[in-house]
Formats: sequence, structure tokens, C-alpha cells
Amino acid sequence: MKLIFAGTPEFAAAALDALLQAGHEIALVLTQPDRPAGRGMKLTASPVKQLALARNLPVSQPLSLKNPEAQAELAAVGAEAMIVAAYGLILPPAVLDAFPRGCLNIHASLLPRWRGAAPIQRAILAGDEQTGITIMQMDPGLDTGAMLLEEAVEIAPGDTAQTLHDKLAEVGGRLIVRALLDIDRLPPRPQDDSAATYAAKLSKQEAAVDWSKSAAEIERAVRAYNPFPVAQTTLGGENLRLWRARPEGGKGAPGEILEASSEGILVACGEGALRLEEVQKAGGKRLAAAQFLAGNPLRPGDRLGG
Repeated sequence: MKLIFAGTPEFAAAALDALLQAGHEIALVLTQPDRPAGRGMKLTASPVKQLALARNLPVSQPLSLKNPEAQAELAAVGAEAMIVAAYGLILPPAVLDAFPRGCLNIHASLLPRWRGAAPIQRAILAGDEQTGITIMQMDPGLDTGAMLLEEAVEIAPGDTAQTLHDKLAEVGGRLIVRALLDIDRLPPRPQDDSAATYAAKLSKQEAAVDWSKSAAEIERAVRAYNPFPVAQTTLGGENLRLWRARPEGGKGAPGEILEASSEGILVACGEGALRLEEVQKAGGKRLAAAQFLAGNPLRPGDRLGG
């Protein structure tokens, strides 16, 4: 099938690769403009653009799809459908209505749960036992379109946002290929709006650990914010990132260090305690707790956080 593909991050690149391997003609790739990245803040192409260029696909990076010029560019392609995965731009009605097969979105949740920008992280934060991929027909709403296909994915106890992302990216690529193959036999199913939840975009501010919360809640936050924006607290007035932790029993004032050993740094929470297993000081490397303690000795009674 002749398609336009719109996407930006690794999640979308996995879907684009799957479509290419399935033999679809990708007549045009849309992705976000290059952004500064890395320590040198050099302009860097998105993962989707990098893959598209490697496969000699035409790439367009409009700032908006609301202007007539961008819409004319899409119409000129003559594609049957537009496939969208974590693109980052709003599709106006003129674009949604421009293709015979419509615009299909690959969304990383079991809709209507977790509509919005950060469904993977919100599912982990909420303690959901499963999430998944939904292929839906796009409409003017925020992830409100009729559903064509869904596949559930279990959230393992140790899943981070990165590991869960990788599982979902594989399923998303496989499911969009199946949806296009069976598109004439997939009746669109409306979503139950009354069951919808919203997955707000992540902010760096929310990653600050509140030690008055339970150890289970904070442990989920550590996993949900890995690799971005990374859960963090303070130690002696300096920022300390938390990469890996596990909940345990223990009592003390929230933020109080109960134990510091080769097993990790045990910190009291509002309920239970959290054993920090991998941490990172500002400007430093990620270190196992035992390595960190070798250069930063801590004692019971020391405090993390404000």
C-alpha cells in the first residue's frame, strides 16, 4: 500500500521499519525538525529521519500541518493512508480527511486508558499490571478515534519506561502491518469515553521524590522516569538521580537513611522503605550503590531530600 508515515522517536522508527519490511511503499516520511541534543547541543535528526535517510525515503519536516502548503505537499503524494506514531504535531481536519483509508495511529496503551503524551510512564506510575498497543482511526480529538486492533502487553515487576517502550514498539510495528493487511475486515469500534484516563506529558519537576509517599509508589516512579526525566532527590544540597531501587520493610522519618551497605542505601518512606541500588550524582556516572558509597560514605540518620 502507498503510505505517508509520520513519526519522530524510536517507538515510531520501529513501526516504520516494520512497514518497510512488509513491503509497503512509503512515499513520504514526516518527522519533527532536527533538535539540539547531547552535550554539544548539536542539531540532531530524529530516529525516524535517520532511518528514512538510510532507506533513501523522502523526508519532510514541516513546523505545522495547518498551512495550505504543507497540506498540498501531502495531497500531491497520492497515498492511500497516513500512518502516525508519536509524531508530535496536530493533524487538522483537512489532513485527517485527505486519504481514502484515513489516518491510522499506533498508540502505546489499551485505549481509552491513557490517552495523551506519556501512556507508557503513566501506566507504570499507576501500578497497572498490563498495557498494550491500540491501532485506531484518527479523528480531531486527543486519541479518541475508533479502534481497529488492540494487543495487551504485561508490565513486568522490573519494567522501566525503556524496557516497556521496547516491548510496545515491537508490538506496534507488528500490529500496524496486520491492521493494513486486514483493513477491510476490521470493523471500527468506538471508545468508551467514560472509561478514559489522561496521560499528561512528563515534566522534570514531577521527578523530584516525595519521601512521604509509600516505598511502592516511589519505586514505581523510579522505573517510570527511567530513562527520562529520572527520579531525583538531594543529598547534602546536591542533586542525586535514582536509577534502580526496590521496596522493603523499614521505619523512620521520610528521607532518613536507615542503612548504607554493599546491599544498597535503605531510605525510610511514608510507608515502608526503599533500597537504592543504582544512583548518580550531578556530573557523575551511574554507579551501583556499593561503588557510590565507597566515595560518598553515608551513615544511618543521614537524610535525603529537603
